[in-house]
Amino acid sequence: MVFGVLSIKAITFLTFSVFAIAAGGYLLGRITVKGVNLGTAGVFIMALVYGCFLYSKLGNQLLIQEETYVKEALKIVENIGLVLFVTAVGFIAGPNFFRNLKKNFKSYVLLGLIIILSSAIVTVAIIFIGEKFTNSLDHEQFKALIVGLLSGALTSTPAFSAAKEAVGVGDLEDLVAVGHGIAYLFGVIGVVLFVQLVPKFEKADMALERQKITIDNGEAKKAEGEKLVELDEFGFCAFSIASILGIIIGSISIAGFSLTTTGGCILASLIFGHYGKIGKISIMPSTSTLRVFRELGLMMFLIGAGIAGGASFVKYFEAVYFLYGIIMTLIPMVIGFLFAKFVLKLPLLNNLGSITGGMTSTPALGTLISTAGTEDVASAYAATYPIALITIVLASKLIIMFC
Repeated sequence: MVFGVLSIKAITFLTFSVFAIAAGGYLLGRITVKGVNLGTAGVFIMALVYGCFLYSKLGNQLLIQEETYVKEALKIVENIGLVLFVTAVGFIAGPNFFRNLKKNFKSYVLLGLIIILSSAIVTVAIIFIGEKFTNSLDHEQFKALIVGLLSGALTSTPAFSAAKEAVGVGDLEDLVAVGHGIAYLFGVIGVVLFVQLVPKFEKADMALERQKITIDNGEAKKAEGEKLVELDEFGFCAFSIASILGIIIGSISIAGFSLTTTGGCILASLIFGHYGKIGKISIMPSTSTLRVFRELGLMMFLIGAGIAGGASFVKYFEAVYFLYGIIMTLIPMVIGFLFAKFVLKLPLLNNLGSITGGMTSTPALGTLISTAGTEDVASAYAATYPIALITIVLASKLIIMFC
């Protein structure tokens, strides 16, 4: 029996795969060693492993003549997850983004730009220098893999998705996923360890550092008690409208350049999140909805991208690529820290909070909160994260287009 282009057998296999990876990935992500765990990154690693060793074998046995359709279905899972994730991120960042952009440009925002600029320079250097030492990939393939390494080194899912969109479909898209997977593990662990080790190396008095931290108290918060008309209980309608507008904006191409779905949805949801209402009508989904959509979208995106990339992972993996990923994580992070310390003169916790935002590392923020003993560091993360997020998306696309 066939349902559309996929048989019931194929649909069942695909559904089983998605939930098996999700379950296994979250269990893997819960494993904690000395306070460090993978979190949602466990889903991507599980998807890569599944793609490497199980998906192709099981899938080929069950779905020999439907492999192309299953890949297209996985692409749909990936794209829906992408829209959910980046739109939710934009809504969450929106209320503070434009205020912080104006108020803190010379510190947090500038730091985010410095980190991403140094990341882009390192990436371009590796593309042109490292290519001379590899014979297994042509220029376009090597570039796709290295930009994937960049997104993994900065643990940036939007940059990952933007790079995948920019290279197109097929082997190049899979190479982006391979690179992302190779660099992602150290991208998470490297920043997590950095924010824990730096205070020890600096012999910081954390009680004193907590007194130094300067935060934005959110004086521009919406007036409490204002009654707005909700389009629906959870904000699904507003979320969907922002997603639609984002997809439309992302599809507009000028001189061959477009924001893609990633950039379009982030831009639209940032604006929606900033204003929060139109007249008396609320256009801001509930916080719980945004958190669920962010996590659900990230999970779906990582599963769809990870399975496809996993099949090519073993084929293209080389130890030197892992080394490139380490370099891409460490150099921007160290440059950012030194710039914030000696040029911007930021206190230690403001500095480290900004580093987690500039490196787009949510796991590292959680670790820093525990290390610092205060959630105030999240304000520095929130100020730096959106500009770093948007800049790395643009940088990934520009590198793909012009290098």
